[in-house]
Amino acid sequence: MTFSNEYMDMALEEAIKAAKRGEVPVGAVIVHGPSGRIIAQASNQVKEDHDPSAHAELLAIRAACRALENERLNDCDLYVTLEPCPMCAQVISFARIRRLYFAADDEKGGGVENGPRIFHSTSCHHKPEVYGGIGASKASKMLKDFFKSRR
Repeated sequence: MTFSNEYMDMALEEAIKAAKRGEVPVGAVIVHGPSGRIIAQASNQVKEDHDPSAHAELLAIRAACRALENERLNDCDLYVTLEPCPMCAQVISFARIRRLYFAADDEKGGGVENGPRIFHSTSCHHKPEVYGGIGASKASKMLKDFFKSRR
């Protein structure tokens, strides 16, 4: 495992940007693993785009695929502040992401270590290496504070 706090910190900065726009604070960064070059970064834009699929992970994957002119991200690692939902987990598999690093667990909506556990399905074509709980306390606090302020 080659993990960098720098990339998760960047994902957390993206999450802060989302919260400031009234979006659920989730941020994602895609890095070319062997070189460490940042390929794409994004934050949730569901409300802003009026698009239920505009999750940070999907926006970052779309941008990285465009930047690399390839639908496969074989040598890329995804850093995201919240456990990906089933939709995002499936796209992570389709994109052939090499490694997934996520911060906070999502017990209600997760699709990796909670919920349907997409990567463990017999129909899953590619399972990335998965590392959860990285920077979880910061990401969890940000999410809890965001939802508390909405109540």
